[in-house]
Amino acid sequence: QVQLVESGGGLVQAGGSLRLSCAGSGLAFSTYTMGWFRQAPGKEREFVAAIGWLSFTTSYADSVKGRFTISRDNAKNMLYLQMNSLKPEDTAVYYCAASAVSGKRTTPGEYNYWGQGTQVTVSS
Repeated sequence: QVQLVESGGGLVQAGGSLRLSCAGSGLAFSTYTMGWFRQAPGKEREFVAAIGWLSFTTSYADSVKGRFTISRDNAKNMLYLQMNSLKPEDTAVYYCAASAVSGKRTTPGEYNYWGQGTQVTVSS
């Protein structure tokens, strides 16, 4: 059974930082494109960042480019999202996701597995 478990969310002041983690199990983690998405109340789930199998390729939403960094450790089956210079508009539930398809994957429908999400709240 595939499991993706996020952690690291919380409450932070604007300008602060958080590091999200996602632990994968039950899948050949190193062969999956991994991504982070977020969903704010009343809004659709949106792409945040993605990383290819070997970390050579990364992509980011324009809204987080230069502030967030996605990384992975295939030896530990771990995915990370370092979030700096956080803004109130970054407040959302953040989801880790795995896609069996290589390349730039930015839409939720391209991902096969999802975590349960972790709440990030940025106060002004």
